[in-house]
Amino acid sequence: MNILYDPENMPEKTLLSKMEEGAALCAEAEGIPAERVEVSLTFVSGEEIRALNRDYRGVDKVTDVLSFPQYEALAEIPGQGEIPLGDVVICREQAVKQAQELGHSKEREIVYLFIHSICHLLGYDHLEEGERQEMRKREEAVMSKIQLER
Repeated sequence: MNILYDPENMPEKTLLSKMEEGAALCAEAEGIPAERVEVSLTFVSGEEIRALNRDYRGVDKVTDVLSFPQYEALAEIPGQGEIPLGDVVICREQAVKQAQELGHSKEREIVYLFIHSICHLLGYDHLEEGERQEMRKREEAVMSKIQLER
């Protein structure tokens, strides 16, 4: 798993390690070799994510994470070479706020948001209750395996 990020705004090494481990588990659960996968990660301010959310989703408010998949369906993923899965944008401010509200560490919240976004890049969604339950089940299984359960 290769996570691309701005070196001037990179995640802490332990955080990056958990993100890589969790994303690799997500990819491998879908039969995708993690060593071929590449994901872009960007941390932004509340103002920046609000603008992105407004421009791309038509929702003019701050959110915690946005996912921009490269592929419409897993069937489009190339059989060879690197797999640029997509882009993940996380608002640290919102993640810290949510961590405080939920009573866990900011590290857990940031990794969870990243795993949540990886699931979106892999085609999962949570618009319908059944989809939401399946996505949460996958997220929590990964968080448990990387020892960041609630």
